[in-house]
Amino acid sequence: MELKKILGITFLSGVILFSGTLSSVNVSANASKMTVKNSVKKDLPNVKVLGTGGTIAGSSESSTDTTGYESGALDIKTIIKTVPQLKKVANVSGEQIVNIGSQNMSNSILLKLAKRINNLLASKDVDGIVVTHGSDTLEETAYFLDLVVKSEKPVVVVGSMRPATAISADGPLNLYNAVKVASTKEARNKGVLVTLNDRIGAARYITKTHTTAVDTFKSPEQGYVGEIAGDKVLFYNKPTRKHTTQSVFDVSKFDKLPQVDIIYGYQNDSRYFYDTAVKAGAKGIVVAGAGNGLLSDAALAGARDAVKKGVVITRSSRVGSGIVTHEKSDDKDKFVTSDSLNPQKARILLMLALTKKKDPKKIQEYFNEY
Repeated sequence: MELKKILGITFLSGVILFSGTLSSVNVSANASKMTVKNSVKKDLPNVKVLGTGGTIAGSSESSTDTTGYESGALDIKTIIKTVPQLKKVANVSGEQIVNIGSQNMSNSILLKLAKRINNLLASKDVDGIVVTHGSDTLEETAYFLDLVVKSEKPVVVVGSMRPATAISADGPLNLYNAVKVASTKEARNKGVLVTLNDRIGAARYITKTHTTAVDTFKSPEQGYVGEIAGDKVLFYNKPTRKHTTQSVFDVSKFDKLPQVDIIYGYQNDSRYFYDTAVKAGAKGIVVAGAGNGLLSDAALAGARDAVKKGVVITRSSRVGSGIVTHEKSDDKDKFVTSDSLNPQKARILLMLALTKKKDPKKIQEYFNEY
C-alpha cells in the first residue's frame, strides 16, 4: 500500500478532529524526503520536534486497527504536516532521531537524544522541545531527560495510543497540545513534562496504567501538574523533586551507561536471576518486590551475595504506587530503597547514580532527592 493511501485515512479523521483537508498536505511516495516549509513568524516561539517513532508514527492498512499496526512507520516531518494548526502556535521544525517502537529504546539512543536536546536548548533560536515517543517506555525516557537536561526551557514528551491511520487517532491533538505546552512561558523550569489526553504530567510522577486506553497515563499518588482546556494551558501543581538544572547528572561525556537490571519478585522465586545478572556484568539490580518491596528468603540470599560482589541493590515494588520505606534491615544489608519510583524509573536513576557514586548510602541520598 502506498503512503498516500495510508495517510489518506489519517487526514480523513483529521477533518473531523481539527478541520484538516486532504489538500492541506502534499504527500509524495517518498515521504522521507519531505520538508516542512513554514514561514517564520517573529512573534511566535520556536519549537523543535524530535521524532523517535512509536504509535504516534504508526500506520496500518485498516482504519480500525488500533493494536496490530506498525510502529514508527511515518517520519516526523510527515506527522507535523498533518497538523497545520501548529503554524498558529509556534514556528515548528522536525528532526528524526530514530524511528522505532519504544520497546527498542536503548541506553545509546537515550544518550543521543539527551545530548541533542541539550545542544538545541543552548541555542537562543530554540524556545522549547517536543519529543514524540512510543507510549510503552515513554515514562522512562521522560524521567531520564528530567535528570540530564540542562535547561529551564520546556521539554515535553508526547505519544499516542492509536496509530496515525486509526479512526479518532489521538496523535494529532496530542502533538498540538505538546507544542502548545512547549510554547508557554509557564512551562519553564517545571522539569520534563508528559502530555497526552489533555493532561500534563511531571516525568517524575507519570506512568502508563492501561495497555490500550487513551487515558492510560496517570499520576496515581501525586496527581497531574496541569491540563489543556479550551485551547489554554493551565498549571496547578509542580514537581518538588530535583530535576534538570538542579540535577548533578551530566551525560555529555558518556558513550555508555552502567548496566542495571530489573528482577521481578513472585511466589516461589529463586536466587538464580541474581547470580545470572551479576555474572552478566550488572552493576546494579532493581528488585520489583512484593508489597513494600519485599524479597523472598531465596531472593534475599541472592541479593546479599550480589552486594558482596559490588552490585548495588535497590528495592522497589511491583504494586504500582506508594513509597517503599527504608528500614534498619536495608542499612544492614546495604540496600537502597526507591522511595516512590516504580522499578523502571528506579533503574533510570540507579544507572545515573552509578556514574557518580558506588556507595549505597550516597546513592540512597539521590533517591531521597530526585
